[in-house]
Amino acid sequence: MLANRALMLGMLGMALCACSDNHKSLVHQGLVYCAEGNPETFNPQLVTSGTTADATANQLYDKLIDIDAQTGEVLPRLAKAWHMSPDGLRYTFELRQGVHFHHTAYFSPSRDFDADDVIFSFRRQWDKDHPYHQVSGGEYPFFDAVALGGLLHAIERDNDHQVTFVLNRPDASFLSNLATDYAIILSAEYGQALMEQGVPERIDTQPVGTGPFVFDSYRKDSFIRYKANPDYWDGQVAVNPLIFDITKKSSRRLAKLVTGECDVTGLPLASEIGEIQKHDNLRLQSQPGLNVGFWAFNTERPPLNNPDVRRALAMAIEHDTIMQAVFYGTGSPANSLLPANSWAYDKDLPPLKRDLEQARSLLKKAGLENGFSLDIWAMPVSRSYNPNARKMAELIQSDLAAVNVRVRIVTYDWASFRRRLARGEHDSVLIGWSADNTDPDNFFTPTLSCSAMASGNNRANWCDPAFDTLLAKALLTPDREGRKAYYQQAQAYLDQAMPVVPLAHGLRFLASQNDIEGVQLHAFGAINFAKARRLN
Repeated sequence: MLANRALMLGMLGMALCACSDNHKSLVHQGLVYCAEGNPETFNPQLVTSGTTADATANQLYDKLIDIDAQTGEVLPRLAKAWHMSPDGLRYTFELRQGVHFHHTAYFSPSRDFDADDVIFSFRRQWDKDHPYHQVSGGEYPFFDAVALGGLLHAIERDNDHQVTFVLNRPDASFLSNLATDYAIILSAEYGQALMEQGVPERIDTQPVGTGPFVFDSYRKDSFIRYKANPDYWDGQVAVNPLIFDITKKSSRRLAKLVTGECDVTGLPLASEIGEIQKHDNLRLQSQPGLNVGFWAFNTERPPLNNPDVRRALAMAIEHDTIMQAVFYGTGSPANSLLPANSWAYDKDLPPLKRDLEQARSLLKKAGLENGFSLDIWAMPVSRSYNPNARKMAELIQSDLAAVNVRVRIVTYDWASFRRRLARGEHDSVLIGWSADNTDPDNFFTPTLSCSAMASGNNRANWCDPAFDTLLAKALLTPDREGRKAYYQQAQAYLDQAMPVVPLAHGLRFLASQNDIEGVQLHAFGAINFAKARRLN
């Protein structure tokens, strides 16, 4: 196993002698993570891809605040303290001092993290006149999907170590959104230097942050190499180097884990769990995820703009078969976007069951008694909420044949898949959402609001002002029970409109060698290697 890991590290461009003390130290102290794909960027502000967030958010950067995955409590990070004004419109953050940005081959900072970096990181997304707003495309899907642009009124620089966010209205989810993997802090000084050099786009491809690891090199379809940050403010980083070994096939990732070429891997297929459990040298963590897999209909395309047609399709599929054949016991059926472990879940919402007679009746009512043709796009990657989208699409294809709906299954490589989805080229898609925090709004606003449609993150292309009003009222309500009532109304509204069919909530899995510890699996958020270490 040690030899395999050494071979992997050597193949990734580290020219070291196999007999040297340096090499032995590297093999023992380095860590190889088998990742399922390439990052689309090295700035998670620009995407909502879990693959990109895993590779970047917690490795390269820090946020102002975080969320305790167990309690939901807001925790300090780059902000060591904060307070909210009585009217809920001003949030003042006291910033941590002595935090260093990365020293790299391409940038050497002259100052520590301060208020200018917070303002730069958020104004880039919020202010359309900011010199960096249009850099790398000018799209900030999470920021736009949760409508932070309309929420923010100003960001004030109180002094070097204090900033105040001024809101246009109270928002109960504001702190939760600042704690997501997309709310990372960039270096304003680095941004200014790149702008002066005429290469501002490098801020997203040659990253500089304050996180536990420093970017070293990247080869598409092969690897990312990070070095430990020797100046990390939150304690010594024990892993050096950290390698993301990009291995797209799940079976190959499993093989590398078994042979020791990889130390850690996420997103194993449900059918692979048993194989992992056979090996005494491997450890498998599992956790109920704050996620949902769903079938989204492009409601701008006839006949999917008709709610009766959407409900007919939902009633034509056999949910139990999908759970058995795709999840192998690693998920639970969904009747809402919210999982049952959310405090706003409506336990009285009825499950959707197969009813071919009713499905045919609804199609006849829509003038489609002879059926129609439909494309189903299937993700090319495995996710906790959908371990095998291709298999799921094949099962749905078979089910829909019973109501004369002729299905063509479509897929592309992951980057092309996401680009085409954002452009609305699909009829329907098997995809889903992994929450970024414990706030129930995170399941609704980023996925099905009108602002999410404008940002390209609403896979149903469904904009309903009445639904948005329910979400807005929930955010204006300070007490949990009041918010819960609005979210339960929102769940009932979706059950009638059916822009998406909730299918499953999946368990999250993380597999590793037994000698790796400090890599904790949580219900939400990207993977974090800051506290990882190798035993012995």
